[in-house]
Amino acid sequence: MSKERLLILDGHSLMYRAFYALPALTNSDGIYTNAVYGFTSMLLKMKEEFEPDYIVTTFDRRAPTFRHEEYKEYKAGRKKMPDELQGQFAIVRELLEKMAIDIFELDGFEADDLIGTLSVIGEKEGLEVFIVTGDRDALQLATDNVKVVINKKGMSEKEIYDRKRMTDEYGVTPTEFIDVKGLMGDASDNIPGVPGIGEKTAYKLIKEYKSIENLLMNIDKISGKKLVENLTTYSEQAIFSKKLATIITCVPMEIDLESIKSKEKYDVRAVRDLFHKLQFKSLIGKIADDENSTEEVFSADFKVVDKVSLLEELILEIKDTIYIIFDISFANVFSKMCIDSIYLNYKEKNYLIKVDELYKDDEEKTIKCLKTILESNDIKKVTHAVKNAYAALNKKGIKLQGVQFDTELAAYLLDSAKKEYSLETLMDTNLRITIKGEGFDKEINKVALLKRLYEILEKKIKEYEMEELLYKVEQPLTEAISYMEAEGFTIDKDQLAELKVKFAADIVELESTIFALAGEEFNIKSPKQLGKILFEKLDLPVIKKTKTGYSTNAEVLEALADKHPIIEEITKYRGVTKIFSTYIEGLQAAIDTDSRIHSNFMQTVATTGRLSSTEPNLQNIPIRNEMGRAIRRVFIPHNDQCVILSADYSQIELRVLAHIAKDDNLIEAFMEHSDIHTKTASEVFNVPIDEVTKQMRSNAKAVNFGIVYGIGEFSLAKDLNISRKEAKTYIETYFERYPNVKKYMKDIVIEAEENSSVTTIMNRRRFIPEIISSNKMVKAFGVRLAMNTPIQGSAADIIKLAMVNVFDKLKEEGLKSTLILQVHDELILNVYRDEIKQVEDLVKDQMENVIKLLVPLEVEISVGESWYEAK
Repeated sequence: MSKERLLILDGHSLMYRAFYALPALTNSDGIYTNAVYGFTSMLLKMKEEFEPDYIVTTFDRRAPTFRHEEYKEYKAGRKKMPDELQGQFAIVRELLEKMAIDIFELDGFEADDLIGTLSVIGEKEGLEVFIVTGDRDALQLATDNVKVVINKKGMSEKEIYDRKRMTDEYGVTPTEFIDVKGLMGDASDNIPGVPGIGEKTAYKLIKEYKSIENLLMNIDKISGKKLVENLTTYSEQAIFSKKLATIITCVPMEIDLESIKSKEKYDVRAVRDLFHKLQFKSLIGKIADDENSTEEVFSADFKVVDKVSLLEELILEIKDTIYIIFDISFANVFSKMCIDSIYLNYKEKNYLIKVDELYKDDEEKTIKCLKTILESNDIKKVTHAVKNAYAALNKKGIKLQGVQFDTELAAYLLDSAKKEYSLETLMDTNLRITIKGEGFDKEINKVALLKRLYEILEKKIKEYEMEELLYKVEQPLTEAISYMEAEGFTIDKDQLAELKVKFAADIVELESTIFALAGEEFNIKSPKQLGKILFEKLDLPVIKKTKTGYSTNAEVLEALADKHPIIEEITKYRGVTKIFSTYIEGLQAAIDTDSRIHSNFMQTVATTGRLSSTEPNLQNIPIRNEMGRAIRRVFIPHNDQCVILSADYSQIELRVLAHIAKDDNLIEAFMEHSDIHTKTASEVFNVPIDEVTKQMRSNAKAVNFGIVYGIGEFSLAKDLNISRKEAKTYIETYFERYPNVKKYMKDIVIEAEENSSVTTIMNRRRFIPEIISSNKMVKAFGVRLAMNTPIQGSAADIIKLAMVNVFDKLKEEGLKSTLILQVHDELILNVYRDEIKQVEDLVKDQMENVIKLLVPLEVEISVGESWYEAK
C-alpha cells in the first residue's frame, strides 16, 4: 500500500514567483490578481499531479524572527514588497480558507522553519512529503521521503529533488548544502558568508571537507594564501552564516493530521464565487471537476415540439414575454445558414422546437406558426446572440421582431474587455450555475435559466445608465448588420483572378531581384535564413537580436533602408505577398455561391465599441498604397442597375474631441468649416493660414491625431523625423492654442484613476485597471487609453447609431438600396441608379444629424462603379 502524502506550499515564495512570472493581471474592478492566479494554478496542478491526502500552506509573519534578533542586518536592503503584490495576500488567504487548506505561520520564525518542522513531522508519521517552493534554500530539507519541488521558468516547469538527486546533481548532501551557503553567503538574505568565496569554491571545499567546522580544523591543508587568510579571519562569520542559513526543524507547533484530512471536502460554490469575482475563468472548470468538491447540478424538464399540431397548441398559449435561443447551422457558408432548432421558455415551461422535423411535417404551416410569435411586437423576446437568427429566419420569409433584450450585448456593454460572452460563461459568472448536460439537454438548461440571467443583467444596465446605448444603438444594430451580412458585397471574380496572376508574377520578379542582390537563393519568408543573408553574408549592422537569432522585423528593415538596395526589395516583397495571401487568395476562398462575400460583423469584440469584421476582414484592406487600393476594384455593385456609394465622416474623432473638451478655438475651426489641419498648422507654427506649407499641414495633422491618442514627444519626433525638442515644442504650442484640450486630457486621467474606467458621450464604459499600476509602462498605456477611449468610443457610438438610422430610413421609404459594409467611419451602400439622389440625401441627413454636438458632423459622399471608384 502506497504512503499517504502531505503537500506543503511555501506561500510567500510561490506568490512572489507568480507575481513576477505573470503579466499584471487585474479584474474589472482593477484588483491585481496575477500572483493569486499563479499560486492557484500551481496549487491545482500539484493537487492533480501528487493527489495529496493533506495540504498546508505556510506564510511569513511581519514580526522579526530570531535571525533578525541575532543579526540586525539579516535581509536588510530587500526591496519593499510592491503594493500590487501586497494586496493579493489577503485574497490568497481567503481562497485557502474557502478550499479548507490550513495556514501555518508563527511569530519569531520564518515560513521556511515551519516548512522544515512540518516536513519532519510528516516524515515521522510515515507520510511522503512534497514541499512546493521557488526557494532553493529548501533543498537542505530533502530526504528519501521528503521531496522538494522547485518551480522553474516562471510557473510552468518544475524540478523534484530527493536526497539522491540532490547529492548526484550538486555533489553535496542536503545537510552539506547548508555549509555551502554558510561559506558563499546569500545576497538575497544578506547572509555575509566568507569574503572571496563564491559558489564554485564553496562547493569544492564542502565536497572535500563535508562541513565548515571540519574545513576550519584542516585549514593547514588548504592551498591559496588569500583563501586561508579569509577563512582564518572570518571563521566565526562562516559559522554564524551557516546558522542563519539553517532551516529550523523543531519549531514548537502542533499539527493534527486528522483535522486537516477531515477538511478534504470543501464548498466548491464558495471557491467558484471567488474565482468569478477574480475572473479566473480558466480555473473554474478545474474546480468543478475536483472530486473533493461538491457541486449542485441544475437540470430542467422540457417538452419536444416536432409535429405541427404540437406547435399550433404552443402558439395558442403564448401571449407575452418568451425566452428564446436559436440553434443555427452556419458552417462558414452564408448560403447554407438555417435554423435547426429553437429552445423556448414560457412561464417556466421549456420547449424544444425541432424546426427541421417540423419542416418535414409541413413547412408551410410551420412557417405560418413561427411568424405568429416571431413577427409579433406584442410578444417580447429575451434572447442571446440573436444576430444570425435575423438572416436565417428572413430566408424563410420570417421577419423577427420584438427583441426586448439580448444578454450577449448587455454583458458586452457592462464589460467590453471579456474574451467571450457565451451563455455558459455568463450563467457561471452571474448565476453561479454551471450548465451541465450535452446536446438538447444542455441548451434547454440554458433557456430555462435565461430569465434569471436577464433580470440580473437588466438591473446592471440600469445601474450603469446604459439603457439608451443598449436599446437605441446595440440591439437595433444587430438587425441592421445581420441584413448587411446577408446582402454581402459582390466580387468581380474575373478581375480578382487577373490580379492573382499579376501579383504572382510580381512575387516571382521580386524573388529574382532579391536572389540576385543576395548572390544566392534562400527562403525570404524565413527570418533565420534572411538574417544570415543580411547580417552575415552582406555584413549589414545588426539592429536587434531575439532568442532565436537576428530580428528582421519591419522596424529593423526600416533602420537598414539606406544600407543596401536589397532592403527595399524585401519590404516590397513582404507587402506584395501579404496582400496576395490575405486578400487575393483569402477573398477567393470567401466568395459564396451567389458571387458575394458575406463578412461576419461582430459587436462584442472591440473594447472601443467599434464593429469587427472577420471571415474575411474587410476593414483592414490597405488603402495607402496602390497595391491595396487595387483590391477595392474587385468589389462591385450587385448588378448593372446599381452603383457603390461611400459615405465617410470627416475627421469625426477630432470633432468629438472638440465637443468633449469644449475648446473654443477647436470648436471655432469646425464651425467655420476650416481645414482643421491647416488651421492647427497656422496656430502651432504661428503663421497666417495662407502661408501654411504642405509639410506644416502634414506635421499638424500628425499632431492633431497624435493628441487624440495621447502621443508623447518621443513618438511624435519619431513619426515626423524631427528632434525631441522640436516635437516637445509642437505639443506645448498645440496645448497653448487649445488649452481646454489639455485640461480634458488631465481631467480624464484623474477620472480614470478614481473610477478605473471612463465613458463615452452615450455612456459606453471601458474599464482601465492599468491606470492604477505602479509599473510606469503599464500606467502610461492606461493613461493613453483613458485619453483616447471617450473619443474613439464616442465615434463608434455615432457611426453605429447612424447605421441604425440609415437602415431604418431605407426600409421606411421602401427603397431597394441597401447597406453592405461599414469600415471605421465609412458606410458603403449598394445603390440603385434610379435612387442615387434620394439615397445620397437620406444618408447625408441621417449621418450628419444622428446626434447633436457642439460642432457640426460632416459627411463626404462619393459614388462609383466599384468600391475603388467610390472612394
